[in-house]
Amino acid sequence: MTSNETLRDRIEDTLKTIYDPEIPVNIVELGLVYKVDIKEDNVVFVTMTLTAPACPVAGDIVREVEEKVKEVPGVSQAHIQLTFDPPWNKEMMSDEARLELGFM
Repeated sequence: MTSNETLRDRIEDTLKTIYDPEIPVNIVELGLVYKVDIKEDNVVFVTMTLTAPACPVAGDIVREVEEKVKEVPGVSQAHIQLTFDPPWNKEMMSDEARLELGFM
């Protein structure tokens, strides 16, 4: 396992501790995290979305993602890119999340 894989695992585990305040499922299982890129010097870029563009807690979620990813051992910087392309939909959720929320 390379150091990037280990760092990626730690980042993904951290992202699983962040929950959408309106839905009791973490942002990874919800399908809100589109991409995690680890660049030179362990600068991390997370591309993510929200369940709705007008999400009232958008700033809070993005801030929490940035703060928690920065705290992961080995991460030198964290940059969060919010996108709505493609727009989020229920099909992006993991099977576990859909089952937990009664969408299966």
